[in-house]
Amino acid sequence: MSSQKQTVIITGGNSGLGYECAKQIAKYDNNFYIILACRNAAKAQQAVSSLIQETKNNNITSMELDLSSLESVRNFIGNLSEMDYPPLYALVCNAGVQFIDDTHYTKDGFEITFGVNHLGHFLLANMLLEQITPGGRIVIVSSGTHDPLKKTGMPEPIFVNPQQLAVPEPTGTNEAISLIGRRRYTTSKLCNLYFTYELARRIKQQTDKKITVNAFDPGMMPGTGLAQSYTPVMKFVWNYVLPVLTLFYPNVNTVRQSGSALANLVTDSKLDQTTAKYFEGKKQIKSSELSYNNENWSSLWKASVEMSKLTQAETILKV
Repeated sequence: MSSQKQTVIITGGNSGLGYECAKQIAKYDNNFYIILACRNAAKAQQAVSSLIQETKNNNITSMELDLSSLESVRNFIGNLSEMDYPPLYALVCNAGVQFIDDTHYTKDGFEITFGVNHLGHFLLANMLLEQITPGGRIVIVSSGTHDPLKKTGMPEPIFVNPQQLAVPEPTGTNEAISLIGRRRYTTSKLCNLYFTYELARRIKQQTDKKITVNAFDPGMMPGTGLAQSYTPVMKFVWNYVLPVLTLFYPNVNTVRQSGSALANLVTDSKLDQTTAKYFEGKKQIKSSELSYNNENWSSLWKASVEMSKLTQAETILKV
């Protein structure tokens, strides 16, 4: 346990996996000061109240952050630097969306799954690097659905070029929308791994801060808010039928199990030197063969710098 106060930022921490992760970290050590970075200020405030009640740790607060707006990310960084929080130890990039009803866009005109799940976090992490203490941690929530060999029931990711992901061709028929939406999700989760590995590589080569960057697969967590754009029948299955599978199937988890494993990546001292790795729950495993394509790492990085208009003044890495 740490003797000095340190800050942990969790994106999308007001419900589901992020909430449970916040709860476990707050219970683990009340020297951790937790910021829930959320789009919905009212829901975030409710989450803060119930977390304080559940954990008896008063060092929990929330700040507004909309990952679908690059301006909001920059405002968040500006607001954070004006606050007097303890030194920043960890960033948990947890927030994620999936839409299977239509193509939605961010405020900057990018397809929203790519925009929120990857691009918003790309900008956020880069802009926070200067504030993260030496030996601090970044954890990026990916998903086993990025790996075609996992047979998750999701369509395999297709990464051609980042521009196509960010501004896709118009989609045709309605029945294709569900498939396309789910594929955008799995591809965004592959992007999370490309980002993890490239960020870890650049931090190691270009800084002496020894910040670790690891990716996490929470497994399938039925009942969470990821099914918000599903049809009523699919929602029913997701919320009431699939949770039963947590009793029988490997890597189908309750939110509590996954939240605890995610918190462990922030708190476990055995992981002080561990970077550029992928965890399924608490177990370190290999990610998909696709995910080790370092040409894709750098093409995604380069495109993300351009799309987010990341400047040299905003990051400690070479732009």
